[in-house]
Order: sequence, then structure tokens, then C-alpha cells
Amino acid sequence: MIHLKELSTKTNGFDLSRIGLGTMRLAADQQAGVDTIHAALDAGVNFLNTADFYGHGISEMIIKEALKSRRREDVFISVKFGGLISPNGKFYGIDSRPEHVKSFLAYTLKRLGTDYVDLYQPARIDPHIPVEDTIGAVADMVKAGYVKSIGISEVDGATLRKANAVHPISLVEVRYSLMDRHIEDDLLPTARELGVGVVGFAVLLAGLIGGSAQQQKLSTMRHLSSSALTNINNNLTATEGLQAIAREKGITLAQLAIAWVLAQGDDIIALVGSRTVDQINDSLKAIHVNLTKNDLERMEQLIPKAQATSSYMLDMNLDKNGLFI
Repeated sequence: MIHLKELSTKTNGFDLSRIGLGTMRLAADQQAGVDTIHAALDAGVNFLNTADFYGHGISEMIIKEALKSRRREDVFISVKFGGLISPNGKFYGIDSRPEHVKSFLAYTLKRLGTDYVDLYQPARIDPHIPVEDTIGAVADMVKAGYVKSIGISEVDGATLRKANAVHPISLVEVRYSLMDRHIEDDLLPTARELGVGVVGFAVLLAGLIGGSAQQQKLSTMRHLSSSALTNINNNLTATEGLQAIAREKGITLAQLAIAWVLAQGDDIIALVGSRTVDQINDSLKAIHVNLTKNDLERMEQLIPKAQATSSYMLDMNLDKNGLFI
């Protein structure tokens, strides 16, 4: 496994694997989740990404079970907090109030069965609460020894600067794929200026890139606006051309898409949301894919940067009341 040397000084001495395992979908089957984590660790992945709201906490408990037979110090656990989920499983808001950070963390430590997390980060920043206050509360947990480093998720460059001024930010987690390049004009250059690593999630656009039954998956995304759906469909028309490049290289389209993210810089980690041992093993093959300048230029022609604005994420009206819509 290739490791990120550039991040070691900001992540508690860790050299992080270029591919990390996102554990949101592991909550559906505990044993399969444990097996997938073990397969990832055995292959050289040392970055596990979770959130206290994934599966209403079940994701964290699966990590606890998986690490019973592993050395805790060999694994880097990144945790998001603040997502509010109703009993029916739907998001309904964000809670990044500084006075609640201790409580969120206490429950996370219990579910993980550990006395510290390697990286702790708010899942989103509520614009009604100064980011400095939220990050300051997490920094208090660093001082107390419960958190080793601080991250932040889905922010712009200005917010990252404000957060980093309170406490050094190690990683910024943000959606990034060859069909969603919104970070390249603002957040990515800011992160690089500040020495903050980037964790890209949704690298396969919720399975729309390289997955099966694209239109069926799109039909479940009823929360998307008509313009968002149109953009995704326009980008998916390029799939045939991308498949041709993948076939030439003897890889899958999903592996090509993951490799594209990795090719954007050694400071970028690609999160994959594999649910099974076979899926994680297939995804990890992307680490060995070498994309030439010509490959990247061909992919750019198929999906120009200006067109790469696809997202399946819920729209939010945080500016109004801090809630998803």
C-alpha cells in the first residue's frame, strides 16, 4: 500500500494509506462489516472513517468489534459528529454547538471501546455558530487527551482558514470525484496553502460511477433538484468513453474513478464505501493504477471541469434554520 508521507506530521505521526475505508454502509450487516474492515487492514489500509450517526452508532460498534483482534495504535480512526437523525433514519439537522461536543465524544468513545480518537470533526458547520467556537471545543478535547487531531468537513476555504487559526486542522473531508470537482477553485488550494490534507468521499458518486442500475439509483434520489439530476445524467453519458479507457488499462470503471482522485495529488485520500470483502479488494486495486497525462486529458475531454458539478447530497437550508430540507 502506498502511504501519505506528507500527512504524517499533522496526524499523530501516522503515515496514512492513500485509500481509506468509509464505514457508513457497514451498519447493515455486522459480520460482513467486521470482515470488510479486517480485509482492509490486512491489505494495508489504516484509515477508518465513521460518524456517530452512521447506523445510529452501529458503525462505531462494528469498528470496536473489528479491532478486538488488532492493535489500536495501528489504526487511525476519524469520527464525524453532529448529524441529527430521526427514528426513521432520515437526517433532519446539524448540531455543532460547542457545549455538546463533550457529550457526543463521550458516547463515541464508549461505542468504539477506546479512550481516544485519532481525528474528530464536525460533520457540518452551522453558520449561526462561529466555527471558532466549535473547533475550540474540540481543541479542549485535544488538550484533555481524548482527541489526537482535528478535522473539518464540507466547508469552503474561508471557513477552513478560520478553523485552522484556532487549532491546526489535519484533514478536511469533502466530496470529490471526476464528476464533482467543486473544491478545486477554492478549498483545495486553501488546504494546500495551510498544509491540510484532503479526504475525498463520494469518489464513485454513490455508486453511479462504475456501479450497476444507474437509472434505478437515480430514481431513489428524489431529494435532488431537476437541475442536479440533469447534470448527473449529462455526466453519466460520458460513462461509455470512460469505460473504453478502463478497458484499455484492464481495470474497472470504478477503479479508474478512484485512481483519478488519487492522481490529483499525494495529499488526497480517497474514501471508499465498500460493504464486502470482495468490494474492498476490488477498490484497493486502484492504488496500483497509473494514469498517464494522456489518460487524464482524455478524461477531462469527456467530463470538462466546468461540467463536473454533480452531487447526490441533500440540499440544506442551514442559513435559515440549520436544518436539512
